Amino acid sequence: MRALAAAAAAATATAAFVAPPAPGPKGLEGVPIPQAPVLAQPRALHLGQVVDGIKCEASEKVLFHVHAHLAIFVKGKQRQVPFGIGIGPPLRGQNAAAGPFVVQGSCFAWLHTHTGDGIIHIESPVKRSFTLGNFFDLWGEKLSAAQVGPAKGKVTVLVNGKVRGGDPRAVPLVAHELIQLDVGTPLVGEQVVGFATL
Repeated sequence: MRALAAAAAAATATAAFVAPPAPGPKGLEGVPIPQAPVLAQPRALHLGQVVDGIKCEASEKVLFHVHAHLAIFVKGKQRQVPFGIGIGPPLRGQNAAAGPFVVQGSCFAWLHTHTGDGIIHIESPVKRSFTLGNFFDLWGEKLSAAQVGPAKGKVTVLVNGKVRGGDPRAVPLVAHELIQLDVGTPLVGEQVVGFATL
């Protein structure tokens, strides 16, 4: 079974990649916001709600504070990771030319998005490991080797430009990691995003 998985990963690694799209305009975090449809709207969380042991609290907790970036492509077309994942309504914030930036909500989960640039804010009162599966559970969307939210097909995971085998839910959210999910083909080459100042 492992040999089969390794062979599949090797085949994906040698598959041709198409060039990533031009980046969108920079948002308020200094990161480009894709000019693409949102993959799926976030689920509405409420104060005190717990998902995967992650609580939605009245304010952001920053004892442990890092950021990762998520890009999603479906059949070679980019989809936007929406603002407001992990933030309870009503959402309030600033409007910028590139899109909204959420600064207030009824609660903030330890994993959340302020804007549609793909930056996942990991802001927790405890230092622990978080995964892409945790993020999708807070989003209220499915994630598997055959599905990303409403998009179905073979899922290829890139982490810092390298194909990663195994369960996409198990991908750890690590500081300044570039995570990309491609559903179906063509596969899109790594979309490099600079966010070292976050």
